Formats: sequence, C-alpha cells, structure tokens
Amino acid sequence: MSTDAAELVHLDVSPGIATITLDSPANRNALSAQVRRELLAHLETAIADDAARVIVLTHTGTVFCAGMDLKESRGAGAEQQGVTEVPRILSTIWDSPTPIVARLSGPARAGGVGIVAACDIAVAAESATFAFSEVRIGVIPAVISVTVLPRLSTRAAHELFLTGETFDAARAAEIGLVNSAVADDGLDAEVARYTGMLALGAPNALAGAKEMLRRTRPESMERDFAEMNTLSAGFFASEEGQEGIRAFGEKRKPSWVPQD
Repeated sequence: MSTDAAELVHLDVSPGIATITLDSPANRNALSAQVRRELLAHLETAIADDAARVIVLTHTGTVFCAGMDLKESRGAGAEQQGVTEVPRILSTIWDSPTPIVARLSGPARAGGVGIVAACDIAVAAESATFAFSEVRIGVIPAVISVTVLPRLSTRAAHELFLTGETFDAARAAEIGLVNSAVADDGLDAEVARYTGMLALGAPNALAGAKEMLRRTRPESMERDFAEMNTLSAGFFASEEGQEGIRAFGEKRKPSWVPQD
C-alpha cells in the first residue's frame, strides 16, 4: 500500500486481487475532489491490470463513504463539477470487465450507497448502516439512482428515497442493495469467500457474463447520467439545497422542518 501521506485513496495489488482503499477517515471518506480524482485513477489502473482478477473496494476508519463532500458543495459550481465526476466513477465500476467487490465495515450514505450499488458484489458488516439522506438537506438522490434503482425493489426505493430513513445491513441484503450481511468479525472471511469464487472464473468469460448482464438494462446509462446530472445540479443550486447544506454544516435543522 502506498505510504504517500497526501494520498487519500490507495491501490495495492497482491496476487490476483487489487484492493482500492478509501483513506480519508477524518472526512468520513466523503467524495471530495481529491478522493474522486484518485478513486477514478486507481479504478482505471486496476481494471487495466491483467494480473488483477478481482478488485476489492474498501475503506479505513469507521465510515465506508459519507457521500459528496458538502463543504465543497456550498457553491453550485463545486457541486456541478462533482456531479460530472461521480457518474464517471459509477459507470467505471458498473462497466468494469473485472468483477468489483465492495467491503463495508461501516456506514454508507448518499453517493457512497451509489458506489456500493455499482459494484458486482457487496458485503457489509452487520454494524454497517445505509441511508438516502439527500431529501433531508433539500436535494435528491438523482445521480446515484442510475445504479441504485436496478438493485432495489420498487416499494423499498420509494420508502427509502422519500423518508431518508437509516436502515441496517440486514435490510440492505433483504432489498438487494448488498449480497451479504455478516457479523463484524466475519467480514474479511466473507469477502475472501467471494473473491476466491470470482478468481475461479476465466477473465474473458467473466467480462462476457458482465456484458450479458448489462443487457438486461436496455436504457442508456450515459443518457440517464446526463439527465440526472442536470436534475441534481439544479437541486444543489436551489434555495432549499443551499439552505440544507448550510444547516448540515451548522448542525441545525433546516428552515423547512416544523418547529417544536
């Protein structure tokens, strides 16, 4: 693993497995501009490496990924840049010919859930939690919906997108967001079980199987991301969105929440 203290995402390649680690725990592994840039670069490097038969996406600290870095999103321009880059990350994971396994030992929120959904396999510790918290800060989970909605039942999507409710790993497995929810001390063994099975597959056959599976979604992901970018940017730049982001940073309720 890289020893570069300035790097926030690391790539480590061991026999057959490339591990990409989000390492910005002070920021709850939020998708800052630096994290987005480094994550995308490491994904592209790992996918191009013939020695990497499986990619594992994991994290340091107690949080897998808190979603967009809201400190950088207080101006519409910063968020506009972010919603341009996040689709590239999600589509790179989704379209990767190399299988990608998400390993979560902590919570995922908003964009972090989008990353989990984009992965082929997702394994979560029972203590991990999830939430589509966007509506509570005046925005919507537009961009991540492109990868999340194919995974979830329609009822679950309506409930969780509209309420922003936090749900646990067992519920995430029940609704199809993750493949497996295991005891915290069994997480690494479960990830190893999946990577071991994936490594048995022939590389070209795995890539072909993934291409075949993508055909079950006939609509254009590129078109969907373009439409959702526009929708998301509008909400982030809106009066509600900016108020919600300010309230989040100031640790107060936004103005639309009924007063006690």
